[in-house]
Amino acid sequence: MDEQIRQLQQMIDESHFTLVITGAGISVASGIPSMHGLNLAETLQFASTSVLRATPEHYYRVARHSFLDAMFGNGPSLSHSKLAELEGKGKVQGIITTNLDNLHSLAGSKNVAEIQGSFAVNTCLKCGKRNHDVNIWNRGCAPRCECGGLYACWPVYAHVGLYDDDVPKAQEWARKAELVIVVGAIGNYGGVYWNHISPSARIVQINPSHTQFDSCSTLNIRRKCDEVFAELE
Repeated sequence: MDEQIRQLQQMIDESHFTLVITGAGISVASGIPSMHGLNLAETLQFASTSVLRATPEHYYRVARHSFLDAMFGNGPSLSHSKLAELEGKGKVQGIITTNLDNLHSLAGSKNVAEIQGSFAVNTCLKCGKRNHDVNIWNRGCAPRCECGGLYACWPVYAHVGLYDDDVPKAQEWARKAELVIVVGAIGNYGGVYWNHISPSARIVQINPSHTQFDSCSTLNIRRKCDEVFAELE
């Protein structure tokens, strides 16, 4: 274990409330590209309710290629699984993520705030019914409601708006955090949760690239997150 990871381990062991903030970088090892690696044409189609309504099976194929094959085929990364393990040991109290892949929950984490929704937050475009079963996206076709309407996951239905059910939870955890570990994220979503973090909280960033978290982090670990989490206990 190198010195930086030893420091992080000590911080986790000493913290009474550890909050983890994750972005696209944590899911790259699962086969989901970061924002810079997304196919723009596919991304625009995936984000369009018009495409979903007009050609639902084409839309589903785009979703499978962009997200679903990795989610259900490759599954959670080592980092996702390790965070679930740390939560089970009482060492992580909450996870805030902007990812819509639901991989934290699929890995077994219970305390997750998906502040932009995910494939586990779905709304029928016809009757408005909510469905929280991520597995409706793993049945080989575009998911439909009992009324016959098509389901859209929250980021698409809300046009990348905030998932208000999870924002208060994220803000509460931010206020309680003694240690904040930022993993694979590039933005802090200021007023949504970041401004609620106490000035006394210690902040650690795990990211091989430079981000806006550089200047506020007590510790910057310039490594891929799976390499770091593989060494943590």
